[in-house]
This record gives sequence, C-alpha cells and structure tokens, in this order.
Amino acid sequence: MLQISNRAYTPLLHDQILVRMKLSPINPSDLIPIRGTYRHRIQLPAIPGYEGVGVVEDIGTSVSPTLLGRRILPLRGEGTWQQYVKTQVNLAIPVPDDIDDEIASQIYINPVTAWLICTEELRLTSDDVLVVNACGSAIGRIFAQLAKVFGYRLIAVVRNDTYTEDLRSLGAWAVVNTSKSSLVNTVLELTHGLGATAGIDSIGGQDGEQLVNCIRPGGTALSIGLLSDIPIDWARIYQQNRNVTVKPYWLKRWVEGVSDTRWHQTFDEIFSLVMENKLTLQKAKKQFGLWEYEKAIQETEQPGRNGKMLFNL
Repeated sequence: MLQISNRAYTPLLHDQILVRMKLSPINPSDLIPIRGTYRHRIQLPAIPGYEGVGVVEDIGTSVSPTLLGRRILPLRGEGTWQQYVKTQVNLAIPVPDDIDDEIASQIYINPVTAWLICTEELRLTSDDVLVVNACGSAIGRIFAQLAKVFGYRLIAVVRNDTYTEDLRSLGAWAVVNTSKSSLVNTVLELTHGLGATAGIDSIGGQDGEQLVNCIRPGGTALSIGLLSDIPIDWARIYQQNRNVTVKPYWLKRWVEGVSDTRWHQTFDEIFSLVMENKLTLQKAKKQFGLWEYEKAIQETEQPGRNGKMLFNL
C-alpha cells in the first residue's frame, strides 16, 4: 500500500548530507516493487524512488561546506520520492552546470544500466547486432543512441509505428513492428540467418521468449525489466536455447560491488555524452506534486506515453 506520511527529522551522521529534492522521475523499476513483483528484494516499509536531483541543505561534521547549495544526485541512500533525502557524501554525484534539472533527475537508472551493459556486460562493438524490445521506452531510446557511440547495429522492437522514425533517427539500424511482422523471421532475415549477437528484454513473458529465440548460438540475452508482470520461464528457456546465455541483469549487483572511484567515473562518462550531444534524454511529459502520486502513476502506466512523469518536490 502506497501512502503519504511524515517522518521526524534525525540528525545527520558525520559523513552524510541532507538534500532538498527538486525532481524525481517515475520509472518502471520504481513501480515493479510497488506492485509487489519483487517481494523478495524489498524490505517494507520502504520509500520508493531510485533517482532524482536536489540541492544540499545540510552537511555532516566531516563534509566540506563547499557542497552547501550544490545540485546533487542523492543516490544509494533513502528513496527519492520525498522532500528531503539523506545519503553518504561519497556516493552523492555533483551535477554539472550545463545539465538542467529534468535531465539530471533521469541520469541514473536508464543511462547507467544501458552504458554498463554496452561497456562491461556485453562489450558491444561494430561486429555486433543487438535486438532490444520495448524500444520506444526511455532505455530503448538510449540503446539506439549508444549504437552510434559503439558502432553496433540495433534492431529496435516495437508494437506499433509510433516511434519508428524517431528510433531510426536516433541510431536504430532496423525497426521491427511485431504487430505486422514476425520478430524471429525478420531478425533472421536481417542477419542472413545468423541471428542477433545479443538481446535486451524489458517485457518478460512471451515477448521475452521470442527475443531469446532471435539470438544466435553463443550469444547472450539479458532481462532488465518486467513490463508485462509475467516472469520468464527460465528453466524452459534454458532447455530450448542451451547455446544461448540467458540471464537477468540487475544494476543493483554492480552498485553493491563498485568502488567509489568507478561509481563517480561512470557518471562523468555519461555526463560527457550528454554535454557532447551524443546522448539526449526525453523532456518530462508532465510534473506532479507528491500528493498526486496516484494520478502520476496512472498516467505513467498509460500505453503510448511519450516522455517521463516527474514528481516536483
């Protein structure tokens, strides 16, 4: 059950900062635990929200006063769907002046996930073909743009033609509308019978299984979301595709093991892409007050939505 509540203020630890939140987006990764899909990974009560941007209003005794008034991404601390967030200073990400609040608020979950998949998990190059379903989504658009950065060929999978031209202009090599064409047959035709090198599934269920069937022997399929709320039958997929590596990709696992240096370096790399106009993120479709959370979530889940819903805190 999601509800608004007030909490008593507790003093900061010596290495903490208090951030007055400005904007926080609503992502599918926020809604999945709210719907109860990841019960085993969420300890209740919990505050939703994985990302957002705010301004440092208070600091612990060991924190430099130069951070006061700075725009910060207060990550890996408390949930960001609240007016004030505490986090450790070594985990907070300062925001460059050239990046506005709407873009800064979205710079973590989708950009970092896509960047790490391309650079560390799959190590994609110009020799690779990547197939991505739900590609009209925020993260799908990022994979399309990263195709220009890394040189891989992207096959964008959609269910209608709403985003076809946009995805092509962003960097997609081909766009497959599954309401008109067979995904597997089209991918095989595009790749001369070989199949894609790798795939990214954000949907689960039958859509996820079809994507796995597009991958060539020795390739990899990653599950990064569950928009359908229907889990993939991993055991059956493994039996049918023994020559394809199929596994979930959880940003959380990288976060738990990353050094502070690499953590900050990753954001520096993404900030650079944004400032060099190699990566653009969608402007918000609408902003809501936190008390409007029910309406905000309803509009987020509307089909065909184009642009993020943000909480203006």
